[in-house]
Amino acid sequence: MAKSSLLIGVLFTLAAPVASAEAIKNACLQSERAAGQRTLCSCIQDAANRTLTARDQKLAASFFKDPNRAQDIRQSNARRHEDFWDRYQNFGQVAETYCGR
Repeated sequence: MAKSSLLIGVLFTLAAPVASAEAIKNACLQSERAAGQRTLCSCIQDAANRTLTARDQKLAASFFKDPNRAQDIRQSNARRHEDFWDRYQNFGQVAETYCGR
Protein backbone atom coordinates (compact mmCIF):
# COMPACT_ATOMS: atom_id res chain seq x y z
CA MET A 1 0.00 0.00 0.00
CA ALA A 2 1.36 3.44 -0.88
CA LYS A 3 2.29 5.64 2.05
CA SER A 4 -0.13 8.36 0.97
CA SER A 5 -3.00 5.86 0.91
CA LEU A 6 -1.99 4.63 4.34
CA LEU A 7 -1.76 8.19 5.60
CA ILE A 8 -5.22 9.06 4.34
CA GLY A 9 -6.57 5.86 5.86
CA VAL A 10 -4.95 6.68 9.17
CA LEU A 11 -6.31 10.21 9.17
CA PHE A 12 -9.88 9.23 8.45
CA THR A 13 -10.50 5.70 9.71
CA LEU A 14 -8.91 5.46 13.13
CA ALA A 15 -11.24 4.15 15.79
CA ALA A 16 -9.27 4.39 19.02
CA PRO A 17 -10.17 6.73 21.84
CA VAL A 18 -7.26 8.86 22.96
CA ALA A 19 -6.71 11.44 25.65
CA SER A 20 -3.17 12.75 25.78
CA ALA A 21 -0.88 15.44 24.48
CA GLU A 22 -0.10 13.20 21.52
CA ALA A 23 -3.68 12.29 20.64
CA ILE A 24 -3.05 11.91 16.91
CA LYS A 25 0.06 9.75 17.36
CA ASN A 26 -1.63 7.51 19.92
CA ALA A 27 -4.67 7.01 17.71
CA CYS A 28 -2.40 6.24 14.76
CA LEU A 29 -0.41 3.66 16.73
CA GLN A 30 -3.62 1.95 17.84
CA SER A 31 -5.15 1.83 14.37
CA GLU A 32 -5.16 -1.41 12.40
CA ARG A 33 -3.82 0.28 9.28
CA ALA A 34 -0.75 1.82 10.89
CA ALA A 35 -0.13 -0.38 13.91
CA GLY A 36 3.54 -0.57 14.67
CA GLN A 37 4.53 2.19 12.25
CA ARG A 38 5.91 4.46 14.95
CA THR A 39 7.88 6.62 12.50
CA LEU A 40 4.81 7.38 10.38
CA CYS A 41 2.62 8.02 13.41
CA SER A 42 5.25 10.31 14.94
CA CYS A 43 5.47 12.20 11.66
CA ILE A 44 1.70 12.65 11.54
CA GLN A 45 1.78 13.94 15.12
CA ASP A 46 4.54 16.38 14.17
CA ALA A 47 2.34 17.67 11.35
CA ALA A 48 -0.54 18.03 13.82
CA ASN A 49 1.70 19.94 16.22
CA ARG A 50 2.65 22.33 13.41
CA THR A 51 -0.88 22.96 12.18
CA LEU A 52 -3.41 22.22 14.94
CA THR A 53 -3.87 23.53 18.45
CA ALA A 54 -4.15 21.04 21.31
CA ARG A 55 -7.91 21.66 21.25
CA ASP A 56 -8.02 20.99 17.49
CA GLN A 57 -6.09 17.76 18.01
CA LYS A 58 -8.54 16.63 20.66
CA LEU A 59 -11.45 17.33 18.32
CA ALA A 60 -9.71 15.55 15.44
CA ALA A 61 -8.99 12.57 17.70
CA SER A 62 -12.70 12.37 18.50
CA PHE A 63 -13.32 11.64 14.82
CA PHE A 64 -11.39 8.42 15.20
CA LYS A 65 -13.91 7.17 17.75
CA ASP A 66 -16.92 8.61 15.91
CA PRO A 67 -16.25 9.13 12.16
CA ASN A 68 -19.73 10.58 11.69
CA ARG A 69 -18.71 13.48 13.89
CA ALA A 70 -16.20 14.55 11.24
CA GLN A 71 -19.01 14.76 8.70
CA ASP A 72 -21.15 16.75 11.14
CA ILE A 73 -18.33 19.22 11.78
CA ARG A 74 -17.54 19.52 8.08
CA GLN A 75 -21.16 20.30 7.22
CA SER A 76 -21.77 22.59 10.17
CA ASN A 77 -22.49 26.25 9.53
CA ALA A 78 -20.93 27.27 12.84
CA ARG A 79 -18.01 29.61 12.22
CA ARG A 80 -15.78 27.79 14.72
CA HIS A 81 -16.39 24.51 12.88
CA GLU A 82 -15.65 26.12 9.51
CA ASP A 83 -12.42 27.57 10.89
CA PHE A 84 -11.46 24.23 12.42
CA TRP A 85 -12.19 22.41 9.17
CA ASP A 86 -9.88 24.76 7.27
CA ARG A 87 -7.10 24.01 9.77
CA TYR A 88 -7.87 20.29 9.66
CA GLN A 89 -7.64 20.20 5.86
CA ASN A 90 -4.34 22.06 6.05
CA PHE A 91 -3.14 19.48 8.58
CA GLY A 92 -4.03 16.68 6.17
CA GLN A 93 -2.13 18.34 3.34
CA VAL A 94 0.90 19.04 5.51
CA ALA A 95 0.90 15.50 6.88
CA GLU A 96 0.67 13.98 3.41
CA THR A 97 3.47 16.19 2.10
CA TYR A 98 5.66 15.89 5.17
CA CYS A 99 5.10 12.19 5.88
CA GLY A 100 4.16 10.75 2.50
CA ARG A 101 7.73 10.73 1.14
